[in-house]
Amino acid sequence: MKKILVIHGPNLNLLGKREIDIYGKTGLDEINSSLEKEAGALGVEVDLFQSNHEGEIVQKLQDAKQSGFSAVLINPAAYTHTSVAIRDAISAIEIPAVEVHLSNIYAREEFRHTSLIAPVASGQISGFGPRSYILGLQAAAGLI
Repeated sequence: MKKILVIHGPNLNLLGKREIDIYGKTGLDEINSSLEKEAGALGVEVDLFQSNHEGEIVQKLQDAKQSGFSAVLINPAAYTHTSVAIRDAISAIEIPAVEVHLSNIYAREEFRHTSLIAPVASGQISGFGPRSYILGLQAAAGLI
């Protein structure tokens, strides 16, 4: 069975508790449950990972291919706009990556309009709340 690595970046562990007007009431556990359900329907397996630490995310990406993953679904959160290290790791791993965001990053503050990840990702989905993850998983599964 094909495996997709799902990476949730910093502060996403606080979903449902922070900035509800932007990110909604859905918590990370609920998002993960919906991803597992959708993965089953798509005939793929997901490995769910959340970290507030850039280096841990980079290491997980670097290990992805040798760990048997065929694609990555990543919400880099704030690292979207700041992390050259995560960008370079995605570029180096040679497997497709789909970038997702709950909010529409282009309708928010100016500094959020630039994604360092988008140029090395296979695609980006943003602005659909928790559905962004499902759309992203469908896209990732379609790439493998």
